[in-house]
Amino acid sequence: MADIRVEKHKAVWLVVIDRPSKMNSLDFKAHEELVAIWRAFDQDETARVGVITGAGDKSFCAGADLKTYTMNFATLPPHEFRQKWVDGVGLGGITRGLEIDKPLIAAVNGFAISGGLEIALACDLRFCSHNAEFALQDSKWGFHACDGGLVRLPMVVGHGNAMEIILSGERIDSAHAFRIGLVNRVFEQKDLVPKTLEYAEMLAKRAPLAHRFAKNTMRRIASMPVQEALKAEVRSFYELGQTADLEEGTTSFRERREADFKGR
Repeated sequence: MADIRVEKHKAVWLVVIDRPSKMNSLDFKAHEELVAIWRAFDQDETARVGVITGAGDKSFCAGADLKTYTMNFATLPPHEFRQKWVDGVGLGGITRGLEIDKPLIAAVNGFAISGGLEIALACDLRFCSHNAEFALQDSKWGFHACDGGLVRLPMVVGHGNAMEIILSGERIDSAHAFRIGLVNRVFEQKDLVPKTLEYAEMLAKRAPLAHRFAKNTMRRIASMPVQEALKAEVRSFYELGQTADLEEGTTSFRERREADFKGR
């Protein structure tokens, strides 16, 4: 039985981590399944928006299955560690080494702990249920986040809030997460996935090339000086202006109808 399952809702892929007995943590097999799914999603021209959630109502993802990962790290020579992990892909694929220029939404339905939070942080948007809790608990076990937590969390919630979460290892609830901007929206548990899919289906109707160009540009300009970043932004805008999608968008505006974007 697969640890990760995919439900395709037209242009929206719902990716479900299906290991509820393990709090939806990822062992190597589940990690590799998830990587393969994201690669397939990225390459599928009909797929426009990805949503990731966990099975059940207790946990989104509790991170890496520490038993399998600790055993591996203890026996892995430094050069193999670098080849497989530093230069390879991070936990779940999207945390490091696999850039996807399509919108990704995390539907956090419970615990998003350590690597689970890092997977959510690698998404563009985070929606959660009222019972969701978030933490980077790595400092409790003698290490620190290594799949984007130290990099992305300060970008999302600011340095001070990130330090509190990283240094303490304590969990925060959905209200706190919303207050500091870690999540975009909070729903009742029963409404989380339906509402997230509804939002994703709306995004899927938007121009896919506009999404791709915007995400790619935002990633590239993150560390640029402001003036250089502004030039990169307008260059991307010019390139987007050469596409059929932009012509369809402006035509649909004039004709007062919904645009039918083809991604060309």
